[in-house]
Amino acid sequence: MNRGTNLKKLRKSGFRIRMRSNSGRRIINAKRLKKRYKI
Repeated sequence: MNRGTNLKKLRKSGFRIRMRSNSGRRIINAKRLKKRYKI
């Protein structure tokens, strides 16, 4: 149940770091694709 709040905190703290890394970009793109196509 705390998973949602933890994800929000991780996004705020590690967003810039994720954007720099290729693996982070893949994860962000995957989340966007899931929201668009609802896979």
